[in-house]
Amino acid sequence: MATASATTAAREILTRLHDVMASRANAQGKLNHVVQIIGEALHSEVCSIYLLRDGELELFATRGLKQEAVHVTKLALGEGLVGTIAEDIETLNLAEATSHPDFSYKPETGEDLYHSFAGVPIVRAERAVGVLSVQHEASRRYDEVEIEALQTVAMVLAELIASAGLIDEAAVGGPSTRDNSAARLSGLRLVDGMGIGHAVFHQPRVVVEHTVAEDTEAERHRVYSAFDKMRDQIDRMMSQAEFGVAGEHHDILATYKMFAYDEGWRNRINAAIDSGLTAEAAIERVQQRTRMRMREIDDPLLADRMHDLEDLSNRLLRIVSGQLGTAAQLGLRQDSILIARNLGPAELLEYDRRRLKGVILQEGSLTSHVVIVARAMGVPVLGRVRDARRQIHEGDLIMLDAGEGTAFVRPALPMIEAFDARLEVGQKRRAEFAAMRDLPPVTRDGTRITLMVNAGLRDDVGALDTTGADGIGLFRTEFEFLIAAELPKRERQQRIYRDVMDAAGDRPVIFRTVDIGGDKALPYMHSDGEDEENPAMGWRAIRLALERDALMKAQAEALIGAAAGRVLHVMFPMVSEPWEYDEARALFEKQRAVVARKGKPLPLGIRYGAMLEVPALAESLDILLPNLDFLSVGTNDLTQFLFAADRAHPKLAERYDWLSPAILRFLARVATQVKAAGVPIGVCGEMGGRTLEAMALMGLGIERLSITPAAIGPVKAMVRSLDLGALRRIMPGLLKSPPANMRLALQQWAAENDVRIV
Repeated sequence: MATASATTAAREILTRLHDVMASRANAQGKLNHVVQIIGEALHSEVCSIYLLRDGELELFATRGLKQEAVHVTKLALGEGLVGTIAEDIETLNLAEATSHPDFSYKPETGEDLYHSFAGVPIVRAERAVGVLSVQHEASRRYDEVEIEALQTVAMVLAELIASAGLIDEAAVGGPSTRDNSAARLSGLRLVDGMGIGHAVFHQPRVVVEHTVAEDTEAERHRVYSAFDKMRDQIDRMMSQAEFGVAGEHHDILATYKMFAYDEGWRNRINAAIDSGLTAEAAIERVQQRTRMRMREIDDPLLADRMHDLEDLSNRLLRIVSGQLGTAAQLGLRQDSILIARNLGPAELLEYDRRRLKGVILQEGSLTSHVVIVARAMGVPVLGRVRDARRQIHEGDLIMLDAGEGTAFVRPALPMIEAFDARLEVGQKRRAEFAAMRDLPPVTRDGTRITLMVNAGLRDDVGALDTTGADGIGLFRTEFEFLIAAELPKRERQQRIYRDVMDAAGDRPVIFRTVDIGGDKALPYMHSDGEDEENPAMGWRAIRLALERDALMKAQAEALIGAAAGRVLHVMFPMVSEPWEYDEARALFEKQRAVVARKGKPLPLGIRYGAMLEVPALAESLDILLPNLDFLSVGTNDLTQFLFAADRAHPKLAERYDWLSPAILRFLARVATQVKAAGVPIGVCGEMGGRTLEAMALMGLGIERLSITPAAIGPVKAMVRSLDLGALRRIMPGLLKSPPANMRLALQQWAAENDVRIV
């Protein structure tokens, strides 16, 4: 997509919309004009506006659908394509609308003539208050230029309908009857721990009131000035922040600063201003695109690194709008639980640690920077609490138990007394895990288990010292590629890899070659085909790297140079057939010869591994194993491929259990074959980071796990309480004749044998 084309298309529409907004027509008349303008500009037979009224999406204006359907057709949140867009706050772009599983036909609209469909949410105060959609008779996907134009227009529509009094106040947290009853909220454990305090919202919402610019150059100057102020703030934070392991905070903020100085980000905001938006609207427009991108990224580590950019966007928006106050700057006056949609590492550092007893996020995951900082600060964090803003009010008493994934709002006195008792137990448990840092993960019957951590940036290496892990079992090298405006030079890559190995010392680091493509697209590298319908199974990882071998050659030379005088561990992702591994290994060997011819020092040796993520590889292990130094099973991708289930899909995420007989039998068969060949085997993925699942893996013969830093303590405690021989004696029977509930059976066995499962 050409940025200039998107800018021109949006500017043409905004120019006409400006006249509509300035006219004396009533709100309905203005909306009727808007759908005509957009339909004509995008050459779509249909353009419709749905607004949220009394909890339903009501058709307010349309060009192309039957007029008698206006104010008659209504959809619930989550119903049909329009309801899905509003509920998920994301864009849909379909060549064939009826092919989508959420499609719902409304006969009174007469929409059966139309095949293609595109829709974007109309967002106000981070909530969808409506949907703008277009339809076309021909079956086609709308161009990215057209989608960007729709998204820009949706921002202007939010202002128009707000000024016309058409916003459903309840939808954006407006006046409502306050619920003072007790509530229990569930979420994802990000940083284990418990805390009790009063709710404090991190920052007031910045509502963009004016979207269409009167003076483009004045808006541009406002943004440039705000960037200067923001960068000064980050520089001051880097010089003042003090916490955690020496050097760890500096590395985190250095990455944060890298985003702040990213010219590509500033250029995107500049392009949005060129399209006719105000400074605030341009920042929010680019921020919305970032959020969409984050939803499309399948790798949790990479998606959550983008939260740093989200944090900076919020900071920039507050500066340019003059709304600079946050709860941190106002000061915490009592023990507090912080509530935020998301949070950046620098923002968390601004809070008084003596008063901050916990954090509740509407988003977030185990790999985000704020989690690394919170862990170093000893602050429990609960993430993905979707209803936080709706169910929590400023000042509410909250009991947070991140370990159990729960938060109790406005609890009764008996609940508080019970919580205090559990809080005391939790404090003793944390002290016990900390005391175990230097103890080896050895089972009761003497088997040494290797526990390693997953990482993706230099700052992640600090987790080796804080957890006592044996090394890094998975270093995702692609993040540096994804945040760069151009392909990282070999020298830059080599410097990063050397820094990581230096920080790890004598502990091994297994580098995974770049897993890009598909849903992790690079802006400077495009495929020749159209957008992939299923990017997780598409042109990515080793498939892309072997075709674009210059990419892998540069990385191979960088890794070989960085590992001079050391043993280099490297593994290839997404291997489907042995020949892919053979070609990748041969490429590395050629680059080793290139480095040798240049007279540069070489690694003491290179150990080559493959990731088993594609089930087909299991049927060719006899061919692969003679040439393999180690095998690592990627349980995240493997699970979704085995079950044909997208693990990011909310309806499927919890449906397929890692302890199902299908997965355990598959892993048992692989582990037996690999160990018989004398090749080390390990697991890297979320499965190994859960104590019960880790126990099951060990029962199958897998003795090397690479997991999140937060999981090292609990898994080590489980290992040290386990009689591995006893477990391995019962596992064959469980696999041969699986119980109705494998998870329950393993839990009962663990309880009967005093295995510590948390």
